[in-house]
Amino acid sequence: MTELAGDDQWMARAIALGTKARGRTAPNPNVGCVIVSGHILVGEGATATGGRPHAESVALSQAGAAARGATLYTSLEPCAHRSERGPTCSALIAEYGIARVVVAIEDPDSRTKGQGIAALRNAAIDVVSGTLAAEAAASMAGYLTRLARGRPRITLKLALSIDGKIALPSGESKWITGEDARAHVHLERAQSDMILVGRGTWLADRPRLDVRLPGLEDHSPRRALLTRGDPVVGWEILSSPQDVFRLHDVNDLLVEGGSATATSFLAADLVDRILIYRAPILVGAGRNSVGYIGLDAIADAHGRWAAAGGASLGIDRLEVYERVREQE
Repeated sequence: MTELAGDDQWMARAIALGTKARGRTAPNPNVGCVIVSGHILVGEGATATGGRPHAESVALSQAGAAARGATLYTSLEPCAHRSERGPTCSALIAEYGIARVVVAIEDPDSRTKGQGIAALRNAAIDVVSGTLAAEAAASMAGYLTRLARGRPRITLKLALSIDGKIALPSGESKWITGEDARAHVHLERAQSDMILVGRGTWLADRPRLDVRLPGLEDHSPRRALLTRGDPVVGWEILSSPQDVFRLHDVNDLLVEGGSATATSFLAADLVDRILIYRAPILVGAGRNSVGYIGLDAIADAHGRWAAAGGASLGIDRLEVYERVREQE
């Protein structure tokens, strides 16, 4: 058992558990939950692969009788809508005798929104809401984007030279970045429900798009191909970027290439996050990362993207950018 103190610390642990589950719970959210009795951790869990059981159910099962009178921390409001796959988490929490519940964010799903918290309070459970809300929202950005926009959260990955090239004029691009950067890409894959490339990339490279990190091999996401051509065995087909609106069982979509595919998603304003893995090399004449995306004035380009972090990855540098959008 682990001793910690303070709602923020316990909630941070719950959010971290949920983050580890990202990419395997869709269409359900990747929730994390911990249960604390007398400053002692007695149960914890995250949404299971496939979306059930929910994080609260996993943590309660682990805590057992120790849950009575304890505090439960969950990164998302406990569900209140009935399902053939299991009881509501709000009812289960009351059944186990939890005395206090700390919630990071309200569930935007209309079947639960506010009703889970109300059910807990009706059961005489003390409820605190809003603890580490921003951190929880970042952890479940894919789920929240899908509910708000009707499509997955879309991340575009680009491996570039200093001068912004993705390949030599001949098309040669292996490898622009080093091993550390490529390992980070595999971590991003492990936290995605689906990876997409264009048909040109598929024809040129026949990419596996799997996760090749020790211990995470079974986290490889579904593979999709952007093409109007014939289907390819083992790949799901999207005929246009707008087809992302029919992906109701995908929370996080990773777009890996190539240039035409990146351009089409950017031109459609469907990219929410860009990961640039920049190598310390100059290519000169070569293939650009993107083409025309509909901007005719530099002024129109400003204010659309905000730097959201970065890191050194061996000899390379990761740059993260988030699309600036109006609040839902």
